Amino acid sequence: MSTEEKPAAAPRSLAEALRGRDDAALAALLRSRPDLVTPVPTDLTQLATRAGTRASVVRALERLDRFTLQTAQALAVAADPASYGELHGLMAGDDRDPAVSAALPHALGVLREQALVWGGDDRLRLVRTARELLAPSPQHPSPTGLGPTVREATAGMSPGRIQEIVATAGLPSTHDSVSAVAALTALFDDPARMSALLDGAPAESVEVLERLVWGPPYGQVTADPAPRLRWLLDRGLLLPTAPGTVVLPREVALRLRAGRAHRAVEPSPPPVEAAATHRPQVVDATAAGQAYTALSTVEELLKDWHEGGPAVLRAGGLSVRDLKRTATALDVPEPVAAFWVELAYAAGLLASDGGGGTSHALKAVGDDERYAATPAYDQWRERPDAERWAHLATAWLAATRTAGLVGGRDAKDRTLSALGPGLDRSAAPEVRHRVLALLAGLPEGTAPVPESVLARLRWERPPRGGGRGSAGTASPAAESAHRTPDGRGAGAYGSVAGGVRGAEGSSVEGDGEDLRARIARWTLSEAEMLGLTGRGALSAHGRALIGAPAARRAEAEPEGPGDKLPVHHRPAPAPAPLSPAERAAAAAAAARLLAPLLPEPLDHVLLQADLTAVAPGPLERPLADVLGVLADVESKGGATVYRFTPGSVRRALDAGRTASDLHAFLAAHSRTPVPQPLAYLIDDVARRHGHLRVGAASAYVRCDDDAVLSEILADRRAAGLGLRRLAPTVLAAQAGPAGLLEGLRAMGFAPAAESAEGDVVIARADAHRTPPRTPPAPVPDGPPVPDETLLTAAVRAVRAGDLASTAPRKPAAGGEPGRGELPRTTAAETLATVQAAVLTGEALWIGYVNAEGGASQRVIAPVRVEGGFVTAYDHTSDEVRTYPLHRITGVAELADDEG
Repeated sequence: MSTEEKPAAAPRSLAEALRGRDDAALAALLRSRPDLVTPVPTDLTQLATRAGTRASVVRALERLDRFTLQTAQALAVAADPASYGELHGLMAGDDRDPAVSAALPHALGVLREQALVWGGDDRLRLVRTARELLAPSPQHPSPTGLGPTVREATAGMSPGRIQEIVATAGLPSTHDSVSAVAALTALFDDPARMSALLDGAPAESVEVLERLVWGPPYGQVTADPAPRLRWLLDRGLLLPTAPGTVVLPREVALRLRAGRAHRAVEPSPPPVEAAATHRPQVVDATAAGQAYTALSTVEELLKDWHEGGPAVLRAGGLSVRDLKRTATALDVPEPVAAFWVELAYAAGLLASDGGGGTSHALKAVGDDERYAATPAYDQWRERPDAERWAHLATAWLAATRTAGLVGGRDAKDRTLSALGPGLDRSAAPEVRHRVLALLAGLPEGTAPVPESVLARLRWERPPRGGGRGSAGTASPAAESAHRTPDGRGAGAYGSVAGGVRGAEGSSVEGDGEDLRARIARWTLSEAEMLGLTGRGALSAHGRALIGAPAARRAEAEPEGPGDKLPVHHRPAPAPAPLSPAERAAAAAAAARLLAPLLPEPLDHVLLQADLTAVAPGPLERPLADVLGVLADVESKGGATVYRFTPGSVRRALDAGRTASDLHAFLAAHSRTPVPQPLAYLIDDVARRHGHLRVGAASAYVRCDDDAVLSEILADRRAAGLGLRRLAPTVLAAQAGPAGLLEGLRAMGFAPAAESAEGDVVIARADAHRTPPRTPPAPVPDGPPVPDETLLTAAVRAVRAGDLASTAPRKPAAGGEPGRGELPRTTAAETLATVQAAVLTGEALWIGYVNAEGGASQRVIAPVRVEGGFVTAYDHTSDEVRTYPLHRITGVAELADDEG
């Protein structure tokens, strides 16, 4: 047989297996495990080492779907190495479930792609770290519920006791313990002989085995076991592991399970079921109404905080009392108020003023740090409604701050407050996007059953610690609860006589539901409030926002109560993560779809004789702003009712309006004549407005009519202001300007603030702003997925580095360095060798240390040597580079290529 016809040798390590992959397979590995590419490995050996570290393996396992993770767990309890047939038997059982058989090659391919499994089908190997994490042990029970093998369980047993068990089981005695254990293992692995052994077992003994078969496999026995237990112990069907503790050997459990490693294998994801179906037009219209309400709610929130909102707690965040006040002002429950506050913060419309900010002249210099609108809020208000909504929705999708956690407790048992620390959850953006993608996979107008969405997410990403049927890896908290009676923990052990729950049937989620499931529930409700969904179904603009392709719109059945029906269709693939440019394009597309559905703003109101104005719809921005200052909102809904009061009219006058301005404004924007009571109210308040002047002394009151000042001094309600007369027309006060203004207004006067120059201070409702602030940056969930450019460069660099590290080279005078070591030569030898290579055109292997101290190996073809630098073509980076000679640790000539 010629050299070309010889089959490739089986890889002996993960590095060799990676060396046999093509560039596309290496790029797929780096794409699926982005932590491996930061920083770029120098060669394939380093890549394999990094892929086997505990942190990287744990991260990779946590991102496997349930069936793929179950496949890895089955390999962890199989022999090392295992054949594909053995793995197939553990997954599909003796009856060879066809669904499992069909799905297993794909799951094994995913494990291979992510470098968690390597080797051919005849020698499958789980990477060592993954086996250590997933293999069963007393300290770390496996989700399979299997225990140790017979060989592992009998490791500390006396040879005489092993021979007794072999004899009682009906096997011939052997000359040593190793062969005795092998004979016992062969008995348990033989279905026919195992069935014959169990046929002779007492019914009570079989019942004990049934309690332990699906795990936990450990049980407790007394010093004098009952006859049903003694029968099992004498035949090795139960083996002692510690005083008072027995275990069901893995081989026995697998025979009783018909060969299955898992009680419930889920080769395919559960479908997302339909709760109801509506006409898509109804869904879009409902979602558009919710979107407009979202805009109004955020505006109302920030309008309430225009002059400086609640104070910032010392530890950061909003106090419980201020959150209640905000909820009352918005007329929503407190959790909903926390959502709107966090949304405005994530969108960059709300922030802390840092104890300063831009405010009106009467704000004291030493005021506490408070929350207020940012300058970006003013720019946001000027944009079209659809674009403003897209800005909010995009910020919500990408935010890692999770409003649903407000009111809960952190790890130190401290209350989590709105706008405070501790609310970031890096998984939130991914879960939100995935939930919306699942909704996008349903026919248009279809609302899902929430529990089916959660079940799908649990299959795609099993919770850590597992739930019912879960195959998740145990968290440290769960692991610490499983210790044996001899110091290794008792949580995983049950009484043999009292019954044992299987590991796959228990729940260790702590608070009843894992974080991803809670985020998914919050996503469904928040998407409805924000207007991405309507009546539970994803809208057209919501579909565009996540980059999902537009589905073909078909007329659905007329909406009705709708029975819960399963959706029989192929789920749409999840949209890939969008780049920043794609996100901007998706937001613009969503805004275009939403714009025609939003109500057109009106330029008029209806004035009524009872000092109210009715806005039959949304108002244009200038009209809404002025009317919001001139009147108070009395009721909201399809039409908004505004009420004019002396206080609201005075507020408009404080903002710089005159009585004639207000009359002209109302006449221009009312479809009905201005009622006489309203005209009289404006004139009466304007006549008294500014008669008193308040300024900063600490504060003073100035008035041309000394009789009015005498009246104020005589009023008992002014006692708390600390007033005294400085001149016939001037009073000094101990209270500050803001307190003095409020006190005089409470007494029925209409004072105006004035500056140090004596001019009237115009107090606008939007006067207080924070300094420029950037929105909170999302907390990344690990390294970002590399783009194609980085993947291509990384694969090329790893290939070149591997070529440099594995290239055959001639030994230097001091002998060839060991694998992974840099060559070492003197400066004179280095210079001479490089100069010779320039003349001969040969390539060299060099060791190089960069300016940061990072060492690497490279293969270069020197072109020129001058001025202490060598210019060469670097095969590692595939470019011409210049290297300082003093940074080259040594050189070696490459061996002649015999191939």
